Amino acid sequence: MQFSKRLDLFGDEVFAALNQRRLKLEAEGRTIYNLSVGTPDFAPYDHVVEALRTAAAEPTEWKYSLGDLPELKQAVCDYYARRFGVEGITPDMVASCNGTQEGVGHLGLALLDPGDTVLVPDPCYPVFEAGVKIAGGELAYYPLNAEHDFLPYVAGIDPAVADRAKYMIVSLPANPVGSVGTPELYEEIIAFAREHDLLIVHDNAYSDIVYDGPHGGSFLSYPGALEVGVEFFSLSKSFNVTGARIGFIVGRPDVVAAFAKLRGQIDFGMFFPIQRAAIAALTGPLDEVEAQRLKYQARRDALCDGLERIGWERPNAHGTMFVWAKLPGGRTDSMAFCEELMDRAGVIVTPGASFGPHGEGYVRMALVLPPEGLQAAVAAIEAAGI
Repeated sequence: MQFSKRLDLFGDEVFAALNQRRLKLEAEGRTIYNLSVGTPDFAPYDHVVEALRTAAAEPTEWKYSLGDLPELKQAVCDYYARRFGVEGITPDMVASCNGTQEGVGHLGLALLDPGDTVLVPDPCYPVFEAGVKIAGGELAYYPLNAEHDFLPYVAGIDPAVADRAKYMIVSLPANPVGSVGTPELYEEIIAFAREHDLLIVHDNAYSDIVYDGPHGGSFLSYPGALEVGVEFFSLSKSFNVTGARIGFIVGRPDVVAAFAKLRGQIDFGMFFPIQRAAIAALTGPLDEVEAQRLKYQARRDALCDGLERIGWERPNAHGTMFVWAKLPGGRTDSMAFCEELMDRAGVIVTPGASFGPHGEGYVRMALVLPPEGLQAAVAAIEAAGI
């Protein structure tokens, strides 16, 4: 069997390799602190679970949905007004997707022709690159580095590349680097999009996990954003429903319609009980979401304070459920360091190089243990002399 050459565009999946090594160490009886994969360890909220359970008991809810319920689209519109202060979102500006991963992964097939250019952050969540590659597009990276606080620096992007680009992916709060956008930055990005006639695709999966004062929001709340952009919005991290795969594309109606048309060729729509659960999340109370944000902040403090105490440079961690840590002791090979850390301390993290060329020299750590668990992980690192 001759498989598609498209598969040659993708390397080995780093999480699978780390997991194999984890299983080996656990079989040896080692204590493992797995901070590699960003799956929340908090439970989904009761009212969301109950909505799914009630719907799943109805036989009619098991049929093809063939699209989004009108109540679901309206719930997204109302949520954007209630949570983000974005007025004017209408149902034709909303379409569901099976999580941001699937949404971003398929967007390129709706927007790109072979050879079209896309501006992608570096480091970035890997599907940002994969979606462009699948569609036959060309990647043009813009760096996220310490010099600019791991934020997009549009003044540093080559104007000729920007003119050539069809869209630009922006992810804030940013996975993996943990940076959070500012009003001034969003205004710069919107002006940049207008100047170079490109679409902004904003990933807003971590809007409710922002630390140290600023309140997480939406790109679409800024003047002009609805004219130049769309946003991928996810319930996964805020409501702890990662496995349910509940995401939405929101924004410019023409882009949303193109995306929905593509998905209609490959999918029969979101399972009705999951749509009911999503409606419950979007229309229900948000006090648990805020309480959970504070728990994540306590975890961030425990890990970052601990690493700084044992001699690491304090990680960048202003938002998301991740911290972005520079390799200690002058090390430069992030994959080799991850193997060393796992073997000597039993702590599993993700190599920065797996997120793009500018990720080398760093590791990403997920806040998926309570503060005492993260303190124990730091103690293990200290005991190993790393």
